[in-house]
Amino acid sequence: MSDHRIRQHPILPIPERAPIEFYWQGRKLDAFEGETIAAALFANGEHIFGHHHKDGSPLGIFCANGQCSQCMVLADGVPVKGCMELVRNGQRIEPADGLPELPQVNQPVSFKPILERKVKVLIIGGGPAGLSAAIELGQRGVEVLLVDDKHHLGGKLVLQTHRFFGSTKAVYAGTRGIDIATRLENDLRKHPSVEVWLNSTVLAVFSDKKVGILKDGHEYSVIEPDVLLVASGAREKFLAFKGNTLPGVFGAGAFQTLVNRDLVRPAEKLFIVGGGNVGLIAGYHALQAGIQVVGLVEALPECGGYKVHKDKLARMGVPIYTSHTILSANGEGKVESVTIAQVDADFKPVAGTEKSFECDSVLIAVGLDPVNEFYLKARQYGLNCYVGGDAEEIAEASAAIFSGKIRGMEIARALGVETAEIPVEWYWTSEILKSKPGDTFSEELPEIEEGVVPVIHCTQEIPCDPCTGLCSHGLIYIDTKDIRHVPTFLGNSYCCEVCEKCVAGCPGLAITLVNYRENPDLPVVSIPYEFTRQTIQAEDQVIVLDTEGKDLGRVEVLSVHAVNKDDKTLVVQVNAPKEIAQKIAGIKVQDEDVTHPLDHYIAHIEDDTIVCRCEHVTAGEIRSLIRAGYRDMNEIKTVSRAGMGACGGKTCVSLILRLFREEGITREEITEYSKRPVFIEVPLGILAGANGQENNTND
Repeated sequence: MSDHRIRQHPILPIPERAPIEFYWQGRKLDAFEGETIAAALFANGEHIFGHHHKDGSPLGIFCANGQCSQCMVLADGVPVKGCMELVRNGQRIEPADGLPELPQVNQPVSFKPILERKVKVLIIGGGPAGLSAAIELGQRGVEVLLVDDKHHLGGKLVLQTHRFFGSTKAVYAGTRGIDIATRLENDLRKHPSVEVWLNSTVLAVFSDKKVGILKDGHEYSVIEPDVLLVASGAREKFLAFKGNTLPGVFGAGAFQTLVNRDLVRPAEKLFIVGGGNVGLIAGYHALQAGIQVVGLVEALPECGGYKVHKDKLARMGVPIYTSHTILSANGEGKVESVTIAQVDADFKPVAGTEKSFECDSVLIAVGLDPVNEFYLKARQYGLNCYVGGDAEEIAEASAAIFSGKIRGMEIARALGVETAEIPVEWYWTSEILKSKPGDTFSEELPEIEEGVVPVIHCTQEIPCDPCTGLCSHGLIYIDTKDIRHVPTFLGNSYCCEVCEKCVAGCPGLAITLVNYRENPDLPVVSIPYEFTRQTIQAEDQVIVLDTEGKDLGRVEVLSVHAVNKDDKTLVVQVNAPKEIAQKIAGIKVQDEDVTHPLDHYIAHIEDDTIVCRCEHVTAGEIRSLIRAGYRDMNEIKTVSRAGMGACGGKTCVSLILRLFREEGITREEITEYSKRPVFIEVPLGILAGANGQENNTND
């Protein structure tokens, strides 16, 4: 097997999987049963999936979510999306270079009835919101059909190895996302009134209040629901910069899918664009997978994600460049370096501040857009519909879980289920879980230097309370009426039993424990650590850092242990001089040499930037049309093909609107694209029932 697989991980188990073989361009390669073609190719070091028909440039994976076609390949002669199609033993796969010819059909095509069904409730999306809603409805015996386009339920939860924030009482706070996904699925499977279709993509909501679905990837079905719940999540935003289509430039979701779901290492040296929670968490996941993180840029003066996420990266040796932007990804056929620059108050690059860094991948995490097309169409056509999770409002997964619970109860109540009474406080809890970070305070270290003192390095108002339930003596306090308050240590340093549950259980890894009892001048400091045990041993000398990543010096490791045998978060105990003991927030895991810039920067050309990934239309081409007087984006599509590609204009619309804005054209002057009627590409034969399975029609 290839060296690009993850063999050890501090959180994720490495499962036993049956090995198989497939052929890539005639070469025999290894794979595992149950993994996608894209994962199998990455595992074998193949990052180029084909070449664009317009300019011959190489294509690599971008979204790994089935919503673009950057990973299109020919599998046994049939074009498929590599990120969605499972690899099969003996399969022959070729790159989709240019515009390949489709295989000839020599046998007569047979047509069979298309499956048509009525259901009480149809839920689009098996992520946190969809699962939670389906559980509430299933508990009350309501007939539900839940449809998801992946091979497993859980949505983005299956990519999240960290402990969740939020409320322990309401949404599993303190539990890892991967474990929450398992719990929700197990709860769902208990209810016989809930039917699940996996690997099935919703194609469209029609004016006759029916919904078209591509069932199991090959069978067209038409469902008529009494109620529709859209819980289809969000898609990542694209970003315009030179080299943005090079293999090695991909979205955070694609990166986390390859690393945390497929256990494949898609990069060796990663650079991150975007300082929201998605980018910060992805950087942490990279480090856990043994991938070096060269740096992170954020255009705003401060990262928009939780400060505890930013602090984790900083104290592990990752430089964070706020008020900076990416200018270009550079390389011949793949990413070889990245160029960044400082921005001014108007977010314009400042000449003379350019720096380039060696890297092989660029991760784009510049925000999310709701996947709400189905909801908008359902409302337009008068279908009884609801929306939940990120499809309603972009927030954390904890908020999506609770939003789904509420939507499920609202639907049950609308259907006349007598037991569907929604507590008034649920809506208040929902608003708290959706809230953005509040005030940030200066870190104030405890004045106590005796007994055992928990040092809370969490200084930002965020919805999170697991720490309050970890201490058996109740020494950590947050106001239960509003869990967005910063936790407080109540000051009784003699009660602590040094159980270290607060150290291991804090989702932000933002609590350390300083034990002065044996030696007040050289106390023992307990530090959370989520890397493999083999990377650090007793008697090692390690560099400790403060909350902001400042080097505090070298100290000796006394022990490395887990609080309980099932806990993946380790606790590292070190001896540290009392002058720095309370300042210690983490252990450096990455060498500084990785993060040094090159001795020169690589220039970029702004108008050569691609804004339409599917059709490789540049900013310069769009600008010339705008300056020629074009104001209707449908006309721009006709002339340039921008927005005509496989993704249906999902990624380029915001970039083209930005070009209009830069050219001084107001939104009122612009006619936006007409919405595409079908969500993804689907062969016409499938829509017609060609070679379909015999279906029963249920009235």
